[in-house]
Amino acid sequence: MADPAANTFRSPAPAKINLHLRVGPPTAGDGFHPLLSWMVTVALFDNLEFTLVDTPGITLSCDDPAIPRDASNLVVKTASALLDMTRASGEARRSASGVAAALQKRIPVGAGLGGGSSDGAFTLIALDRLLGLNWSAQQLGDFAARFGSDLSFFFHGPSSVCTGRGEIVNPISIPKPRWAVLILPGIHMATPAVYRRFDEMGLGDAKSLEIQPSWTHWATLDALELLPLLINDLEAPAFSLSPPLAELHARATRIVGRIVRMSGSGSTLFTLFDDRDETESSVNRLRLEVGVNAQVVELCPNF
Repeated sequence: MADPAANTFRSPAPAKINLHLRVGPPTAGDGFHPLLSWMVTVALFDNLEFTLVDTPGITLSCDDPAIPRDASNLVVKTASALLDMTRASGEARRSASGVAAALQKRIPVGAGLGGGSSDGAFTLIALDRLLGLNWSAQQLGDFAARFGSDLSFFFHGPSSVCTGRGEIVNPISIPKPRWAVLILPGIHMATPAVYRRFDEMGLGDAKSLEIQPSWTHWATLDALELLPLLINDLEAPAFSLSPPLAELHARATRIVGRIVRMSGSGSTLFTLFDDRDETESSVNRLRLEVGVNAQVVELCPNF
């Protein structure tokens, strides 16, 4: 929330999972892969704080020493770009020489959970409020799209279908299952490497993007009805690159007794539940039998 007197804004930044992800072959012009994905937010959060300051530039502190604090971080990159734009346009109702940002990191990096994208998106939301821009979700999403395909989703969530490179966002009903088990193996999957292996394997069918499912119907289905419909076209290349991830996926599927999917380009695995007690039971079994970091999270949380 914003504190006008102190020129500060604090906000959680949620993770996302790709419930369903179809990927087409790379386009001839730019080599990017067109997507069709149903994305939802989950109750796993980074925490952000921003303060307008008189010192020029963007400074970022973080409780995780492994997180970069320079312009490679989307918090710094998006904040710098928005400040530069507002200085040039004079659009802001309030002015600032710089921004001091603090990040409490809880979403794993390289896990397919969109933590960096969420941080970048909520940076723009924070500065929109602090600078008095009053941009619409569409304006924020359009500005954010230049920094990555997942950012635009976070202005339209908690449940949306994303197409194009991911920047075209259509909000839909939240899924009926309200709980998920996240399996966090701590394996860093580099998205470019997964896409390269996807191309090497000759994967990608443009037809899979042409006819969308009945999202309205899918959103009404129980967990065991919905799971068999969900696909992630990046699972095969990710499992090819990381045999331990493939083995974990197979073991987790046996232990929970239901379909397990991967989010994004990995490495997070997930499955869905209608009942929290059943979700907790599955997490306990995974921790005991596999020794993996598994968490219960709510889908599409209010925050």
